[in-house]
Amino acid sequence: MGASTPHTPHARLWPLRFVSVEALSGLVLLAAAALALGWANSSLAPGYEALWHLPLGLGVARYLPAHDLHFWVNDGLMTLFFLVVGLEIRRELHDGSLSDPRVATLPILAAVGGVIVPALLYVLVNTDPVARRGWAIPTATDIAFAVGVLSLIPRVPAALRMLLLTLAIIDDIAAILVIAFFYSGGIAVAGLATVAGGIVLVLVLQWLGARSPLAYVLPGIIVWYGMLSAGAHPTLAGVILGLLTPATAAFGRFKRVPSATPSPVEHVEALLHPYVAFGIMPLFALANAGVSLGGLDLSAGAPLTVGAGIVLGLVVGKPLGILLVSLAAVRSRVCVLPDGVRWRHMLLLGLLGGIGFTMSIFISNLAFADAQLLASAKFAVLVASALAASLGWVLGRAQAPAVSAAARA
Repeated sequence: MGASTPHTPHARLWPLRFVSVEALSGLVLLAAAALALGWANSSLAPGYEALWHLPLGLGVARYLPAHDLHFWVNDGLMTLFFLVVGLEIRRELHDGSLSDPRVATLPILAAVGGVIVPALLYVLVNTDPVARRGWAIPTATDIAFAVGVLSLIPRVPAALRMLLLTLAIIDDIAAILVIAFFYSGGIAVAGLATVAGGIVLVLVLQWLGARSPLAYVLPGIIVWYGMLSAGAHPTLAGVILGLLTPATAAFGRFKRVPSATPSPVEHVEALLHPYVAFGIMPLFALANAGVSLGGLDLSAGAPLTVGAGIVLGLVVGKPLGILLVSLAAVRSRVCVLPDGVRWRHMLLLGLLGGIGFTMSIFISNLAFADAQLLASAKFAVLVASALAASLGWVLGRAQAPAVSAAARA
């Protein structure tokens, strides 16, 4: 037996492992963000700034100019984060919730509403062209934080967890497309040729049946360097490599494998996910959540509208977009609510979708070169994510007695 199907042990157990890692990593991510915020507003703040601007050339100055530590975290290590995202998408398309249109329709449409409405609200608040570059910031959902909050709510329908996971994955796909088309520079042909060379090398190794993840490190570096040279954001290399990863255990020239062998997608994601969840994402939070409140001016002008647009988009736009589109889809019989899921659960889903954090901060770094606008955007993301998480937790806890009473009846 080759690929995992929705009925194999791999497919059945994977969502449980994934949710448990994300739930715990959300707490670690929160601790890292709190540490960064406290550090940047303490007497040790100069050390915080100096650390992330420490130059690191990695001995390849001939090919890659020296960059600071902040670059290597955001543009280097975060490639592994995007690789895991790409692997998640590949797995879900093959035998997960995105493989069955009947199951995937509702979260896909809900995610679309959760992207469009926040972006529209942000644009309505921000009329300045420079400030409008942040329109995509309130469209993202942080899966670790969202799953972490959901895990603190008792007696939640199992289908709601899968809806949240699927919606967050669709959000990731939207964010990837936004970064590729709106926040990348002019494309250099030579860089694209390097990317193509790396991809060809990956495909050749797969054809030869190479199974060790280490065999793909060099092609991965080539794709990453090609994306950087082309002017596209280099972390997108991770998505490309993830989508290229075989989703069946049998691939290449050698088709005979033991029936219990996990696919490369399952193997690599299981290998990387804990390191990304408990290492790279907290490090990213530590490097980017340190907003100095002393120099933050939200009294008027673009910093105020940027902050207001982000908070409005995440806290109001997300749940509004998810609910309205879901309601329209169900009423028009395009799809139905899963068993056990009611509209109060969809409101909870919308609020948890407003926890933007990781991807929202990532897009903020791409959207704004101005220090004031960037600080305002990051602070607004922190405030909005905390507010959405708090509202979601309160609503979820308030719903729990009603769910329990219904179960007893």
